[in-house]
Amino acid sequence: QVQLVESGGGLAQPGGSLTITCAASGFGFVAEEMRWYRQRPGNEREWVAFISPAGGRTDYAESVKGRFIVSRDNIKDTMSLEMNDLQPGDTAVYYCNRGGANGYYGQGTRVTVDS
Repeated sequence: QVQLVESGGGLAQPGGSLTITCAASGFGFVAEEMRWYRQRPGNEREWVAFISPAGGRTDYAESVKGRFIVSRDNIKDTMSLEMNDLQPGDTAVYYCNRGGANGYYGQGTRVTVDS
């Protein structure tokens, strides 16, 4: 079955960096578009980043554009999100996603940005 397992969350200071990773299994990862979503406290889950199957095309929400970088390793079946210049507003549970808003999500990894 489809499994998406996020890791790497934690506490970061404002202006700091953190990289989270998603390990995928149970489907043909190399052929799939993948996305990151997040849910900030008191908010609905929102889309953050997109990466095409071969990794050549990416897209970002305006709120993270220029600060976050999404990448993937189609040998290891993993996707990563490098988060730079983190701000308190980036505090959220981050979810790996296959299939878009109505698709599959992992259990999430919590990122807290606080001094």
